[in-house]
Amino acid sequence: MATKSTDTETREVRATAKYVRVSPGKARLVVDLIRGKNVAAAFDILHFCDRHVAVDVEKVLRSAVANAENNNGMRADNLVIKAAYVDEGPTLKRIRPRAKGSASRILKRTSHITIIVAPRKEA
Repeated sequence: MATKSTDTETREVRATAKYVRVSPGKARLVVDLIRGKNVAAAFDILHFCDRHVAVDVEKVLRSAVANAENNNGMRADNLVIKAAYVDEGPTLKRIRPRAKGSASRILKRTSHITIIVAPRKEA
């Protein structure tokens, strides 16, 4: 989905992955690494990141770049990550049996990962 503002040069394109099975706190650690970087540098950072959620973040970034190239005619080498954020999705609630017939709750958290790319401003 592309969002256009009044200025035709400041086009931004977004991609979102919903219901990713990772807690938002863990995903935010990876997303914070790439915010504000150009696309090539972000791919390098995600490729060498040790966290498993980096694979999902890279998938969303590839989708945002593909949306920009195919739907808006932008060039991938001119894109920069304008915004990247992780929202909390619904929590799956599970029950774990405990001692003496009691139970405890397991919370399996989900995330919505959003990345917005825009053309680099020429100074």
